[in-house]
Amino acid sequence: MGTIMLRNSYRYSQITRSVQSHELNDSWSFKELGRVQTSYLTHDYHRYPAKFIPQLTARLIKENSLLGDLVCDPFMGSGTALVEAIVNERRAYGTDINPVAVLISKAKTTPIEPAFLKAKISTLLGEIKSDIGAKHHGQLSLLVSSSHLDIAMPDNARLEYWFPQKQKTDLAIILSRINTIEDQKVRVFLLCAFSNILKACSRWMMKSVKPTIDKNKVIADAYKSFLFQTRRMIIKNEEFWKVLGSKEFDCVVDNVDAHKMRINDNSATLIVTSPPYVTSYEYADLHQLTAIWLGYTDKLSEFRSKFIGSIQKGNHLSGELYSKLARKTVTELRQIDKREANGVAHYFFEMQLCFQEIHRVLKYGGRASIVIGDTDLKKVRIHNAEVFVQTMEKIGFKVYQIIKRPIPSKILPLTRDQKTGRFVSTSKADRMAYTFEYILTMVKI
Repeated sequence: MGTIMLRNSYRYSQITRSVQSHELNDSWSFKELGRVQTSYLTHDYHRYPAKFIPQLTARLIKENSLLGDLVCDPFMGSGTALVEAIVNERRAYGTDINPVAVLISKAKTTPIEPAFLKAKISTLLGEIKSDIGAKHHGQLSLLVSSSHLDIAMPDNARLEYWFPQKQKTDLAIILSRINTIEDQKVRVFLLCAFSNILKACSRWMMKSVKPTIDKNKVIADAYKSFLFQTRRMIIKNEEFWKVLGSKEFDCVVDNVDAHKMRINDNSATLIVTSPPYVTSYEYADLHQLTAIWLGYTDKLSEFRSKFIGSIQKGNHLSGELYSKLARKTVTELRQIDKREANGVAHYFFEMQLCFQEIHRVLKYGGRASIVIGDTDLKKVRIHNAEVFVQTMEKIGFKVYQIIKRPIPSKILPLTRDQKTGRFVSTSKADRMAYTFEYILTMVKI
């Protein structure tokens, strides 16, 4: 037994050195691409933190699958991998526990006949403009408009915190009008547009991915913002329609845990995904405006608890961590902050469950391409890539390829303060975070 343990320890140290020793591969940085190139088709319908570069996803799909193959993303986020899969003539399945991600992904993967969409939106905008004008001239009560529109206002105190009264009322009118649209595709399209204007129409600091009040902010007009957003999305939908509108394609957008995918055993050729990092429950904070307005949650704490690695899930794990490095990291963190250590333990364990599920759905010889970087928590380095390799090899994968890619830009703060570990502006930080990440491609054996 002692010999086996020594061999395992040696194997883990070899994995760690192997992952970290890779040279940066500049061909995967896509640094030559600007916003125009990375926001083609529907990719810029909605802002989303730490999004895939679509060209990266497309390259992984083309290099690791064939036409007609099933490509899956168990952490689909805003649906970038799904769009690239169907555009490149693959079948697609994606899931995310975050209902905001599900909304965005459905909108992004659904081409709508352009003339039909324009007509629906033109009528809707006219009705909204009339309702808002009547309301602010005292002709409408808060509850019922002259055109018999029930104006629904979410009963949540956080709306008072984030939104001035005028924006709140106008947004309620816009949302209520959207909900009268019978065509489901058009309604999802409009809800996605509505979601993306909420930040600009609130007191939320625009350049912050953290929920921060900007006391000096000039808050955007809700109707004008919605008008601009829908016009921009109409143009992108028309591009998307030209590519996919006349073609049959297979794409499923699901809303279940990543370790409960609703697809058959041994059915997928490729997994392409960028899993959440440790403390991913912060996504709940980032998407709270949409979650509240669209009725996805009443309590932010309950919303947070659904996300992987939430520190609100308690101390107990229902199994052991396969990765020795994961156990070592949790032990190290526990000396500093027990609550955060529990969160990291849950994160690693839930990722372990996800890798088991990925193994179930992949064909033998199928590949899983996982984009992940290291991070820090309480001054402890979290070596996600090494932990993932250790865990996946234990489950029944082997390494096919490891790529270390520079990150020229990412929709996340790039700097942390050495003392606190918190994200700060570049001018105030003393070190860089997330300057590179790994693409781990593993094969089911």
